[in-house]
Amino acid sequence: MSRMTPTNTPKPATIDDADLISRILADAFDDDPMMRWFFPGETSRETGLRRYFTTLFTRQYLRHGVCERTESAAAFWVAPEGQDKAVPDAETVAELTDILGDRAPLFRAAVEAAVEHGPKEPHWYLAVVGADPAARGQGHGAALLRSGLARADAAGMPVYLESSKPDNLPFYQHFGFEVLGEDALPGGGPTLWAMRRAPRA
Repeated sequence: MSRMTPTNTPKPATIDDADLISRILADAFDDDPMMRWFFPGETSRETGLRRYFTTLFTRQYLRHGVCERTESAAAFWVAPEGQDKAVPDAETVAELTDILGDRAPLFRAAVEAAVEHGPKEPHWYLAVVGADPAARGQGHGAALLRSGLARADAAGMPVYLESSKPDNLPFYQHFGFEVLGEDALPGGGPTLWAMRRAPRA
């Protein structure tokens, strides 16, 4: 178990953290298969990812989710009662479409597929968690994960997530997640693994 330090202790994220969080997550997801599928251009990916995560954070998860950060990582969660509201509104969809350009139809198809195959039981949802690659191994992601899992456990709720990076599966399994299944993203995209963690007393 990694030791908590002043830099990896979770704290609530605010709108003032948007630049920091978008930079952290752009770096964290640079090698993520799904993000590379949505942002295939090597030279434009960082800018695209920063805009993408800024939009998700400021327009969606900061309003309707639970957002936390450390000095080098960020996580976005959605509680059961926030899931209907956490669906992107028309303005957010328009903004994401502009950011994704000709990849926007692939993104929409992936979102629709995730909704179709999503869990029907009440649950907490881990939408995003990522740490700056320069700080990996320092407990940032683990601290944020424990913080959210504690909330879900206190409510007696399971937690769901999806990952397109097979290297991350053992990390989540260490925290009690089990793979429910895998599906290829529509349009020839990468594989997405659905995972569930049962509540713990």
